[in-house]
Amino acid sequence: MSKVTVVGAGNVGATCANVLAVNEVANEVVLIDIKEGFAEGKAMDIMQTAQLMGFDTVVTGVTGDYSKTANSDVVVITSGIPRKPGMTREELIGVNAGIVKSVAKSALEYSPNAILVIVSNPMDPMAYLTLKTLGLPRNRVIGMGGALDSSRFKYFLSLALNCNANEVEGLVIGGHGDTTMIPLTRLATYKGVPVSTLLSAEKLEEVAKATMVGGATLTGLLGTSAWMAPGAAASFLVESIIKNQGKLIVCAASCEGEYGMKDIMIGVPCIIGKNGIEKIVEFELNADEKAKLAASEAAVRGTNAVLYAEGIL
Repeated sequence: MSKVTVVGAGNVGATCANVLAVNEVANEVVLIDIKEGFAEGKAMDIMQTAQLMGFDTVVTGVTGDYSKTANSDVVVITSGIPRKPGMTREELIGVNAGIVKSVAKSALEYSPNAILVIVSNPMDPMAYLTLKTLGLPRNRVIGMGGALDSSRFKYFLSLALNCNANEVEGLVIGGHGDTTMIPLTRLATYKGVPVSTLLSAEKLEEVAKATMVGGATLTGLLGTSAWMAPGAAASFLVESIIKNQGKLIVCAASCEGEYGMKDIMIGVPCIIGKNGIEKIVEFELNADEKAKLAASEAAVRGTNAVLYAEGIL
């Protein structure tokens, strides 16, 4: 029997719970929120699609009672305020840090062996805060951002190539921010063929830029942060853990020398399985990619410094 808790029943959390249920990733999904009746309502709405969608996963909603989340294999944390138009993910740090810190502690009280998947923004610092605060081994704290950014990258590549997005491979490393993520256009492929041989350098640059502002573009269109792709990306990551799929997914991981980085959580390619981050995979980067990763690292460290400056860490 497998169990997943999703903390936060807002758009992203509810979407994650829904995708987990429809794909029957776990036997049980618990959706928890502080707003009275909110998670219960979302869970009931999801469960009323069970006969229509043909799934057997049981989704329950809970208001604030973490004892109902006991013995979860994975805890997904989506809590916090979403972005508004014009806001950066980094601007959310003060408000969301306290929320993430609190809910992570509450969840671990009842599920001490759980793997934590952090979705809340700014995602890299929130994952770093969770790791530092709770003192967990590095394999058990994972930031979701790279899974989402890579999916967006493949979407924009498929538009440029006029092809099926499922036949495109591409990775986005670095920080989960509009200016810090690094779409690896050089390594992207379509059915095994490097996209650099199919698209001009100018078109690839357009794809990279569209990817980097993918979240901001949707925030501008929707008036709030996107939720369908983020919720699905979190579920995708959870599935690789629960089913021990060993998929290579870019995640914010705690680096201990990989890519020349230490004491930071940032997007790098990881093998994701039953133990969480099973391994960080090091690709050979060229000089330009290394320079971009160094700049991204510096930016993420700058945001992490705010956690120390404000006494959060």
